[in-house]
Amino acid sequence: MDALNVIGEIRRLEQTFKRRRPRVYKERVDPFSIPYHHFKAKYRFNKSTAKKIIGLIKNDIKLSKRGHGTPAELQVMVALRCWGRREVQDDAGDLHGLAQPMVSRICNRVARALARHGMEYRNMLTSLEEQAVIMRDFKAIRNFPGVIGAIDGTHVKIKKTGGDLAQYYINRKGFYSLNVQVVCDAQLKIRDIVSRWRGSTHDCRIFNESSIKERFEKKEFRGRLLGDSGYQLTHYLFTPLLRTNNEKEERCNVAHIATRNTVERCFGVWKQRFRCVLDGMTVSLSNAKTVIVALAVLHNIVYFY
Repeated sequence: MDALNVIGEIRRLEQTFKRRRPRVYKERVDPFSIPYHHFKAKYRFNKSTAKKIIGLIKNDIKLSKRGHGTPAELQVMVALRCWGRREVQDDAGDLHGLAQPMVSRICNRVARALARHGMEYRNMLTSLEEQAVIMRDFKAIRNFPGVIGAIDGTHVKIKKTGGDLAQYYINRKGFYSLNVQVVCDAQLKIRDIVSRWRGSTHDCRIFNESSIKERFEKKEFRGRLLGDSGYQLTHYLFTPLLRTNNEKEERCNVAHIATRNTVERCFGVWKQRFRCVLDGMTVSLSNAKTVIVALAVLHNIVYFY
């Protein structure tokens, strides 16, 4: 046997007797075991609402128990922690006994499941009774009649994207974003959301190509929307007067601004509840669009429970 064969035999024997590294499973933590006030601060919901969310999408995210499949309860809580505190996925994984790639897959899975339930928790009103209630709530603010929604756009920061269209994601403030259109009611509930447009797109164009405008054109609603001066004035979308000529017009503008301010407050509550909307998304562009819709659903769930 020559030297090369001897060396090859030695290496073969080494591989044969080499001990396999044992697989290490991290200890998984039960989030519901922590005190109530700590739970809400870390997960943005109280325990009862969190259980309602789990029950809503449990069947959509259930995994096989084979190979230590992650329970639906833990999946939802991990996603809520990542979105609410904008925690690094690696850190969230360490806290819950999961690897970072698993946390990433969990967040995507939970976001898609919540987005599928979107129509149950975010929809423009169709019945006359419901529209009357919303118009009464808006009128109570500054006596502005016939309003069923306040509309505006907000920029959600995203990761730098490549490709030929990358420049169109840069907004007027100089960072990459999605321009998200939201229609809310007087109770700060998100009634309609569009999260697919690039940051450089004007608010007016987003509205002109949205399904909500088409529904107003078809006269599905009795009331009207309130928007800022960036929108075009129509019989179903009122904007403030650019020049006021008398006291009556000034009072109209004051009432318009105060009533439309509900959408600004909606953005503030939404972004404080989910820091990733305020500070920026760290996931891919396609996943970011789904997560934004999912967070709108979670925002509205608060008003149901």
